[in-house]
Amino acid sequence: MIVPDPIVNIIDLILYYGKIKALEGIHLDIAKKKITSFIGPSGCGKSTLIRCLNRMNDLVEGVKIEGTVKIDGEDIYAPAVDVTELRRRVGMVFQKPNPFPKSIYENVVYGPRVQGIHKRSALDEICEKALKKAALWDEVKDRLRVSALDLSGGQQQRICIARAIAVEPEIILLDEPCSALDPIATAKIEDMLVELKTDYTVIIVTHNMQQAARISEFTGFFMHGELVEFDVTTEIFTNPHEKQTEDYITGRFG
Repeated sequence: MIVPDPIVNIIDLILYYGKIKALEGIHLDIAKKKITSFIGPSGCGKSTLIRCLNRMNDLVEGVKIEGTVKIDGEDIYAPAVDVTELRRRVGMVFQKPNPFPKSIYENVVYGPRVQGIHKRSALDEICEKALKKAALWDEVKDRLRVSALDLSGGQQQRICIARAIAVEPEIILLDEPCSALDPIATAKIEDMLVELKTDYTVIIVTHNMQQAARISEFTGFFMHGELVEFDVTTEIFTNPHEKQTEDYITGRFG
C-alpha cells in the first residue's frame, strides 16, 4: 500500500543469519510521525527487521544483508554512513528494561554527554524535557539522584524511552516494550507512545494484537520472514485480505 509521507523505504530487503534466510524480500514504506506495529508469531522476522533500521544486526556474526533501506531518502547501508549518528537518529528500546546502573538523571543525559553536551543547565533542561515526554517527570522529579535500578519495571522502561528521546531521534524502535509489564504499566506506555508520535515516528514490535489495534495507524503481519500483509490497522483487524492474516488475528494459529 502507499503510505502518506514515508520516512522509511525498505526495498527488497533480504537478510541471512549464516545460511538461514530470516527476511525474504521485504518491501515496505513507513509513515512519518505515525505509529506502525509489526505483529506475527515468534521467529517470524519482526525484531530482525526493526534491527535493520538502526543497523543493530551489524553486531551479529554471520549476518548478510541484501536490498536497500532508506531513511529520509538516504541509503543507511551506504559505505559512508556514520552508524553512530544513525543510531542517534533511530533510537531503540528493548523488550527487557535495561537502565544503566546509574542515577535516573545520569541515565537520561548519558547520550547528550556522549555527544559533547556538558553544561549543567543544558543537561538539566534535556533531562526534564525527556522525562516529561516519557510521562515520568512527576513520578521522579524529586528522586533524580536515585538509582534507576530502584524503580519499578514500568518506570525503568519509561526511563529507557526517555534515554532514547534525550538525543532527539527521528525514529523510535520498540521491541515488545511491554511484554514484561503489568496492564497498568502497559497502559501508561501506550498512552505515552500515542503522545510521542507528535514528534517522532514510532515503530513497535508486539505480540499483543490488542495493543497494535489500540495505538497504531498501520500494521504489518509477518510469517516465516515474509511480510504477508501491510495496511491501515483497522483494515488489518476488521477486513484482512490474506487468509494467513485472518487465521492469525482470529487465533487459529500462532
